[in-house]
Amino acid sequence: MKEVTKEVYLKWYEDMLLWRKFEDKLAALYIQQKVRGFLHLYNGQEAVLAGALHAMDLTKDKMITAYRNHVQPIGMGVDPRNVMAELLGKATGTSKGMGGSMHIFSKEHGFYGGHGIVGAQIPVGAGIAFADKYFNTGGVTMTYFGDGAARQGSLHEAFNMAMLWKLPVVFIVENNGYAMGTSVERTANHTDIWKLGLGYEMPCGPVDGMNPVKVAEAMHEAIERARRGDGPTFLEMKTYRYRGHSMSDAQLYRSKEEVEEYKKIDPITQVLDVIMDQKYATAEEIEVIDQRVKDLVEECAKFAEESPYPDLQQLYDVVYAQEDYPFTPHKL
Repeated sequence: MKEVTKEVYLKWYEDMLLWRKFEDKLAALYIQQKVRGFLHLYNGQEAVLAGALHAMDLTKDKMITAYRNHVQPIGMGVDPRNVMAELLGKATGTSKGMGGSMHIFSKEHGFYGGHGIVGAQIPVGAGIAFADKYFNTGGVTMTYFGDGAARQGSLHEAFNMAMLWKLPVVFIVENNGYAMGTSVERTANHTDIWKLGLGYEMPCGPVDGMNPVKVAEAMHEAIERARRGDGPTFLEMKTYRYRGHSMSDAQLYRSKEEVEEYKKIDPITQVLDVIMDQKYATAEEIEVIDQRVKDLVEECAKFAEESPYPDLQQLYDVVYAQEDYPFTPHKL
């Protein structure tokens, strides 16, 4: 695995802080009714993404996830201004304002969504991996889903085929404990979700999803296995979300005290503690990073709010004409 250096820790801190503040800004915009529909925030789960990106090769690896999907494309290289514009339904968004919160997408940067149907991305991720194997690209697909989606039947079909064909895919369940609002203990007779991989003789195991180093180590091993042609791995990232499933979640299923306990192992705080203990940066240098993040988030919001909404004509320019379907190209 690539060494976790001073520069890596500083990048992790800045990236994770950006993702946290970006989501906080979206929450504020949602309350102002500038973000419509649903809004699922990633606060608390940032180490899962930071560690994975350290192990990935962004020139050929890909990522697909569910609808808690705003910060992943930013990590993959998408301009955060365009991500925020998409959430506000603007024409400058990643899907020209037609995808919204749950459907961020960037083929250019290897990010294949944002999927609103629970568990739908699991077989799609296996399919992307099949394409990489077929065309011998050397790429690996990171396929993320939540603990609730682990109950979908499509998971078993995808696991079986991925093992049978030795597809270059890493399946990752981000177990934040509550799915949409029901604890794992109430949805299955087992709480170790990673053990689902045992039925397919798939390498699998639990990972501390609050620590980016632990995530990076596990992801590196899984990615290298896939790249060698040895097939998939299933990892259970044990993490926690500080906000509700969505902005409309009253969170009656857990106590405020429980949330505060998990904040004691906040991934951003863990990284900052290492930076300060190892003297990788001074307090003044951290303040500079903090301000840079704050300025970028405000720039994203300004860009999104000042961007135009799509023209009505766009509705007709992004669909296929029936006569020659499916060979009529998009106009955009």
